Amino acid sequence: MNLVVQGEDVDSVALKNLAKTTGASAIEQITAQAFRLVGGHDSEELDSLCAEAGLDWAWVPSGRKLADFGLFVTDMDSTLINIECIDEIADMQGLKPEVAAITEAAMRGEIDFRESLTRRVSLLAGLPETALAEVYEQRLQLNPGAERLMRGLKAAGLHTVLVSGGFTYFTERLKARLGFDETHANQLETHDGRLTGRVRGPIVDGAAKAAHLRHARERLGLKAEQVIAAGDGANDIPMLTEAGFAVAYRAKPVLRTVADCRLDHVGLDGLLNLFT
Repeated sequence: MNLVVQGEDVDSVALKNLAKTTGASAIEQITAQAFRLVGGHDSEELDSLCAEAGLDWAWVPSGRKLADFGLFVTDMDSTLINIECIDEIADMQGLKPEVAAITEAAMRGEIDFRESLTRRVSLLAGLPETALAEVYEQRLQLNPGAERLMRGLKAAGLHTVLVSGGFTYFTERLKARLGFDETHANQLETHDGRLTGRVRGPIVDGAAKAAHLRHARERLGLKAEQVIAAGDGANDIPMLTEAGFAVAYRAKPVLRTVADCRLDHVGLDGLLNLFT
């Protein structure tokens, strides 16, 4: 196994300490921000040493390439993009604090996602549909490295899926913008140009996310070890546990424990450095 470490500023002393701690036989530079420690072993000190040095880390089998995978599935809100869309929509109603508090509780796994979504969406009743466009155009930004990650995944031939407990208004636009092969999300019900406070059709919760991953994997004839999944909150745990390689991006503590890789310092494109 090789240890890949990366960060905004990688200190050479920290690298040498990590190599000594893990018994690595060599240090190889991948990029200016990423290094491979060859042939090491796990250590109880690894996490604390990397945290002190501001480094992300992950163990990767020797010779594993991105093209060895066939499927990438990612969450949207706070993973691919910088906001929780429903919180920003609620801000148009002056209800962001109330909705954001429910969102946070759901992300930490403290309340059921279906219950949280129903409660939050109900608070949006009466809001004009134009509020969705305002959020997309004025508040939504891609998280660092998202575009480069998508280019790398497509170049390696991976099928890409955006699956979200958020809303189709945003996933469909991101599909067109970034080239996702498919998307799955909740559809907000509207009437006479205004939100009704209800969701149309089945709710996309954690179980549904995992099901969409499994269906795509089976349809493509892939094994679990050929799947990468990325997320940030409790609602993503089911799909991350279905994947062969799980990525936690700026994640809540409840999700970090199930991840193979935690990206706390570098952008989403840090994933590409693991398999080069």
